[in-house]
Amino acid sequence: MNRTHFSLGLLHPRYWFFWLGATAWFLLAQLPFRWQMWLSRRLAPLLFLNKKRIGYARENLKRCFPDMSETERESLLKKNAESMAAAAFETGIGWFWPQWRLRKLHSITGKEHLEEAERDGVGVLLLTTHFSTLDIGSAFLGCNIEFDGLYRPHSNAVYDYLQRKGRESYCKTGLAIPRDSVRTMIARLRKGRAVWYAPDRDLGAKNSVFVNFFGVPTAMITATSKIVALGKARVIPFTQYRRPDGSGYDLIIHPPFADFPSDDEVADTQRIASFMEGEIAKYPEQYFWAQPRFKTRPEGEASFYE
Repeated sequence: MNRTHFSLGLLHPRYWFFWLGATAWFLLAQLPFRWQMWLSRRLAPLLFLNKKRIGYARENLKRCFPDMSETERESLLKKNAESMAAAAFETGIGWFWPQWRLRKLHSITGKEHLEEAERDGVGVLLLTTHFSTLDIGSAFLGCNIEFDGLYRPHSNAVYDYLQRKGRESYCKTGLAIPRDSVRTMIARLRKGRAVWYAPDRDLGAKNSVFVNFFGVPTAMITATSKIVALGKARVIPFTQYRRPDGSGYDLIIHPPFADFPSDDEVADTQRIASFMEGEIAKYPEQYFWAQPRFKTRPEGEASFYE
C-alpha cells in the first residue's frame, strides 16, 4: 500500500466547487489560533440546525448522565457543540500547519512508553477514542513519532484525497489505511509500526459484544484482541484534551495495557470500554456525542433514536 498521490481526475469540473471550499478552509487555517477558536464559538449555534445529530447527542447524554438535571445536560450539550465547531478549525490546523507551529500548541507526557516499544522492536496499537480533538491530536502525535492510522473513506473524491493527504502529513512515513484493510494494519504492526486505532463506533451486531459503557449496554467490536494477537503488538492508549483556558492541548501517552490480549475477548473489550469511559468523563464536552453510539441494542430492546 502506497501513500496518497494526486490524480488528474480530481480536477474535473464537478469538483471545482469542492476545491473552492478547500481553498477557503486552507486560508482560514492560517489565521492565528485564538482567532480560529473565537470564530468557532460564534459558529457553534449553527450546529443546532442539524436536528438529527443534535438528537443523537441529546439522547446519548441523557443515557450516559442520568443523574444530571435536564438543565445541566443542555449546558453540556451547548459546550459539546462548541467543541465540535472547534474541531472543524482544529482539523484544518492539523492538516495544514507545519510542525513548528503545532509544537507551540501542545505538551506531551508519557512518550517513554512509545520509546520503549520502539527499542523492543514491537508494533504498537495506539488505542484512542473519538474526541472532537481527534485530528489535531493525531497531528501532535506526528510531531513526536512516526505512525499509521485507520480512516473511513469518504464518498466525495476531493474530501477523501484531502483527508488521506492531511492525515499522512502528520509524519513523514505515515499511511492512511482504510478501516477495512485489516491485513495491511496487521502487516504494519508486525513491522514494528505504530497504528492509530479507535474502536468506539457502533458497527453493528456482527463481531461485536455488549459491554458496559456509562452504565449502558453498548455494542463494541471484539476485533482489537485479534488484531493485537496477530500483529504481535503492544496496546498503548493515548488521549488529547483541549485545555480549559484555551491556551492549547495536552497529549497523554498512557502506560501499555498489561496482559493484553487475554483468553477472554469479552473481558478485553470491556477493559477498552472502561478505559474510554474514564477518559471521556474527564472532559465529556470534548467527546463526539453526535453519533448513534447506541444504535445496536440487545435483542428485544427498543431503539434509543426513534
